[in-house]
Amino acid sequence: MIPLKDYRRSRTFPAVTVALIIINLLVFSYQLTRSPQETLTLNVSSWQTYHLNFADLKRPVSYIRISPRNAFVFSYGFIPGEFFSGKDLPPRIPLPLWITLFSAMFIHGGLLHILGNMLYLWIFGDNVEDAMGHGRFLAFYLLCGLIATATQSALSVHSAVPQIGASGAIAGVLAAYFMLYPYSRILTLVPIFFFIRLIPIPAALLLGLWFLFQVVSGAGSVGTSGGGVAFFAHIGGFIAGGLLVFVFRQKTVPVALWDAIRHRR
Repeated sequence: MIPLKDYRRSRTFPAVTVALIIINLLVFSYQLTRSPQETLTLNVSSWQTYHLNFADLKRPVSYIRISPRNAFVFSYGFIPGEFFSGKDLPPRIPLPLWITLFSAMFIHGGLLHILGNMLYLWIFGDNVEDAMGHGRFLAFYLLCGLIATATQSALSVHSAVPQIGASGAIAGVLAAYFMLYPYSRILTLVPIFFFIRLIPIPAALLLGLWFLFQVVSGAGSVGTSGGGVAFFAHIGGFIAGGLLVFVFRQKTVPVALWDAIRHRR
């Protein structure tokens, strides 16, 4: 199922949501300017010194070939093994390692990766920003992203695989929308056998199914590579967003789902 739009109009212009989308697109555009050809030689002997599974190499090597595009990802993506060892390993950046906690949120692995993330942010971000205010929404977004990164990293503290993408932070936005506007209708593209239908689906159902899929997929990915998808980052970001919405929403905005649960008791 692919959400296309919601029917809830925001009262204010979603300046932060738009700015985040623009920054993500600019960073991805810059990534595309970097050559995909393996023209750089990377000394990975220091990675093996720190017992990190660099790219899941099966035998010890001292040098590998890497493209400038991948070098950018390895430099500014968040790498748990680097962060928790406190050692900036090649390719290095001229900045403190903690910067990668934030820079990784704006790096994507491909066109579908960024388009999917930005679609979700565009559909659900404006109303959540409206409910929180611009500054609070930005803090909420970044904090959800950090918690998502911490959740995924807890399972792979020695990993040398970069964690990248905005999906952990966006998962927090989805959870906030889930809590605030559960009855809002989302126009969704739904494949039914060989046909494609456009169906308005309640946000609670759509986002609840999305979260359930992350949980099931995350459980199935334990002990495997997970196909490159950070399911536990999505899970951590979603749980964080569902809890932090109580803190970051404006006091005049009700948490509709929580109120509905309380009234049914």
